[in-house]
Amino acid sequence: MRAIQVSEHGGPEVLRYTEVPDPTIGPKQVLVDTDAIGVNFIDTYIRTGRYPQTVPYVPGAEGTGRIAAVGVEVTEFQVGDRVAWAAAPGSYAERVAVDEAVAVPVPTGIDSPVAASALLQGMTAHYLIESVYRPEPGEAVLVHAGAGGVGLILTQLLAARGVRVFTTVSSDEKEKLSREAGAAEVLRYGDELATQVRDLTGGVGVAAVYDGVGAATFESSLAALRIRGTCALFGAASGPVPPFDLQRLNGLGSLFVTRPTLAHYTRDRAELLWRSRDVMNAIADGSLRLRVGATYPLAEAEQAHRDLEGRKTTGSIVLLPH
Repeated sequence: MRAIQVSEHGGPEVLRYTEVPDPTIGPKQVLVDTDAIGVNFIDTYIRTGRYPQTVPYVPGAEGTGRIAAVGVEVTEFQVGDRVAWAAAPGSYAERVAVDEAVAVPVPTGIDSPVAASALLQGMTAHYLIESVYRPEPGEAVLVHAGAGGVGLILTQLLAARGVRVFTTVSSDEKEKLSREAGAAEVLRYGDELATQVRDLTGGVGVAAVYDGVGAATFESSLAALRIRGTCALFGAASGPVPPFDLQRLNGLGSLFVTRPTLAHYTRDRAELLWRSRDVMNAIADGSLRLRVGATYPLAEAEQAHRDLEGRKTTGSIVLLPH
């Protein structure tokens, strides 16, 4: 089969389109012919070596497709079923071996590019506002990268709950997308960000900041919070936050800071199905619109990574194997 392979850590140029052996499934796995593959920032972290990964390897962990074969102990699925996943290593490929435990059914009516990029970003947004900090109607929160995949989903879900959503973006085009998603205030990144947020909240600050940007926004995130506010640092698109003195949280207002990850919020099958069904059902009934900002042939994964890291994309990014 054709796949992307990484033989050394580095920039996007290490993503090589090549022939690799078809995966062999275990007794509790399904073999899926991929229809679409999600591209996420974590893929770039692993590619550069920021997160440990032995080489060579096939990158990616998210996608959707139809089951071509099932392991002898699989009970939930059968050949021909349409499934999606967000935790199957080796997903930048025409065929993927997926553990039954991480595969979820795809409702009728959701197209493949949307299904392929719905789970990681959608369930991330879900755990952030359901389990990390659940804002009440009328509260104000700040969402960084408001026109990104997670940012657009967060904004829609929060606005539908009656939360006052502030977002940050880097361009007029992205501001338009963020406002269409329901943002009450759309701000630019910069040294005055926290001051602007406080001015818009009567000097109080926001109840929570959902920060997937990291190093470039972390200080502004802390400064924008109200007393006993929560900073959920769920990503590091601009680089990791440097070592931090916890005593500072006292002087800033007894703040809470957490560095969550999806794996710890989908710890068992029941939790995975709860989050994935909420996301998929919201997409299927139209209450959540997932924007696929760009699609690329699988062979052009290098360009997809360049565009993602260069902040040239909005919404989610998808690779198409065929």
